[in-house]
Parts: sequence; structure tokens; C-alpha cells
Amino acid sequence: MSTHTPNGPFRAEHVGSFLRPDELLDVRHAWNNKKATDAELKAVEDKAVNQIVALQQELGFDGINDGEYRRHMFWGTFWSNLDGMTEVVGPDPEIFRPYVPDVAAFLEKNHKPGEAVICTGKIRYNRAASKAHIEQVQYLQKILPKEKHDSIKLTIPAPTWYHLRYKDGQAYPKDVYKTDDEYFADVIAVFQKELQVLYDHGLRNIQIDDPNICYFCNSKMIEDFDKDPLNTTTADELLAKYIDVYNKIMEKAPRGLYVGLHLCRGNFVKSRHFTEGSYDRIAAGLMQDLKMPALYLEFDTERAGGFEPLQYLPADKHVILGVISSKYPKLEDFDATVARIYEAAGYIAKGSGRSERECLDQISVSPQCGFASHSSGNAVTWDDMVAKMKLVRQVADKVWPGEK
Repeated sequence: MSTHTPNGPFRAEHVGSFLRPDELLDVRHAWNNKKATDAELKAVEDKAVNQIVALQQELGFDGINDGEYRRHMFWGTFWSNLDGMTEVVGPDPEIFRPYVPDVAAFLEKNHKPGEAVICTGKIRYNRAASKAHIEQVQYLQKILPKEKHDSIKLTIPAPTWYHLRYKDGQAYPKDVYKTDDEYFADVIAVFQKELQVLYDHGLRNIQIDDPNICYFCNSKMIEDFDKDPLNTTTADELLAKYIDVYNKIMEKAPRGLYVGLHLCRGNFVKSRHFTEGSYDRIAAGLMQDLKMPALYLEFDTERAGGFEPLQYLPADKHVILGVISSKYPKLEDFDATVARIYEAAGYIAKGSGRSERECLDQISVSPQCGFASHSSGNAVTWDDMVAKMKLVRQVADKVWPGEK
């Protein structure tokens, strides 16, 4: 059975964010300081989006998006506009689990979180939460020909995003939700609604970004989590709960909507990552229990481990191999990258008892993450980024000639 559909995943993929042009960064900085108007910011955003869309088309990509150019961070404004969620400037560092890798990275440098979004009441869908997503989709529909609309790609934040980082008892008020199950029941309903709203606006290709899941690959975090006397579950039990949350969301996903889940080990300013560890310890649950059609997985450096976990990939699931780094400027070798695709197919074949050729149908290739999850971008140049994207397309053309 083919896992490759007309609206995604494509053989040559990307993970969403691209480097911002200097003009966009300058105007956004001025806008933040109230020295540029909303109209001025939108004009430069439109110009930059037009440019990045043209570049994606020129390089032969489908699954076109807007580079996340209208966002400061990859998660956008969805969570902060839900009823029951409040954005807090200068949150108390004591509310965070200090061993969660991104939190630990900041606390080690004596940095305090500048802002956070925290549950303060019952979580309910609000049309304001969808507003930015809808506007981003509609602008792409406006500038792309109709035959490209089904492949327009939107990235959205994860349902787990504002849970793991908070200490047990801090993710939500106990007089609002008594248990994680109550909390996630409302989160699930909100995400089911968002998928339907976006589908109703013509979107057919969604990527959910969830770096938190890779934290469960980190043995130190697991050890610290399980030693924390405040926690009422083990780390592995919490991961199983997160997988169940995704499965319940997908139960009501509109038919014909492609949804992929992107996992990475952190992608902050100047190519900073937060965690490491192979997928081995979470592979069975991630690949066999998670009921999502596709996984965008990071495999660009030793910290991500090898392809052995792909032995658990079932025949009905697609994997997008992030074998080309978006963090480091050195361009990967073409022949070696092609060889890695075949190596990955070999592990899938080993686990499934099918041929390597059959298993290649379950694979696509991409950079391992976005080029600018934070608007400031990674430690690569524009030319580096273009060269990496060209390489993705060239590798895809070699392994799957004639396919998008």
C-alpha cells in the first residue's frame, strides 16, 4: 500500500521555516518597538512570502508554505488565543520542570523565561486562535494557482506544548482540571476543531511540530523525571498519554487531510539544539502505536542515532528522513546522502519482511528541521539554505525519478 498521497508527503520535503530576509527582520524589529505600522509590516511580509514561495517553486518543491514569515517563533499565536490560556510575561521559574531539556538549557545560563502561555481556565476553542492560520493559508491560496492549493502546507504547534515543561500541578489550576485526562480532553477537542476549521478553509496538508517528544529519547531527562517526587506518572507513562492524545485528535481528522508529525531535538537561535539520544527507546510506541500517517524524523547527526529504529515502521506509515542539516553550513555529499536513503529502506525492510524497493515507497527526504524556527535563524547563510534545498530535490530525483 502506498503512503505517498497527492497532497503529501512529497518525495522532496522541507520542515517549514526559512531564513528571513534582512528587510523583514528590520521592519519587524521596528514594529515591535512601535516604529513601524501594521500596514508596513504586512507589506514587507507579503513581499518576503512572495519571494520564498517563488523560490520553493523554482527549486521544484510542492508542499509550499510561507516560510513561517509572519511568526516570531514556529508555534505562532494559536495557543495564546485559546480561551483559558493566558500569556504571562516574566513567569516564575519555579513553575517549570528544571530537567526538561529546553528549560534546563536556559536555567543553566541563569536566563529566566521571558514569557510563557499558561492555562488559567477551561480551555475552549476561540476563532481568534485560528485567525493567523487562516490568513496564512488564504494568502498562499491567493498567490498560488488553484491546482497547487491542495498541497499548501501549514505548520501548527503541538497539543503537548504547554504541558511537559511545567511541574506537576503547574500546567493548569487544580480547581479547573483535577487530572491530566480532564485537561487533555479539552485540548483534544480544541485541536479536533482546528483541523476541521482549516480543512473547511481548503487546507489539505498539515505538519504538527512537537520537539517535546524527542525529550523522551534523552536518558538523563527520563532519570530526572522518574526521580521527581512531584510526578504522579513515569516519563514513559506520560509519553504513552501524549501518543493517546494524538490518536484521539486523529479520530476526528477530516477525511483527505494529510497530517504529519515533526520531531527534532531543538532548533533555536544560531543552530542551538537542546537534547540528544536516538529514537530507540521510543521507537515501538512512536511508530506502531501513534496513529498518524507520517513522521518527519531528524537523522542528520550522531546525536540522533542511526536508522535501526525504522525496523518498527509499519507498512501503512510514511517517514520523511531529515538527513540534511539545516543547522550547519557544510553541504552534505550527494552520493553519501543517496546511500543513506537506501540504508534506511534496508532497516524498514528488515523489520517488515518486505523488499527494500517496496520500503522506499514509504520514504521521503528533507532537511532535519526548519532553517529559522526562531525568526533570528540558524547559523547558515541564504546561499547555504538554497544549496541544501537543491540537494534535497536532487536526492529525491535520484531515488524516486519523476515523482514530486
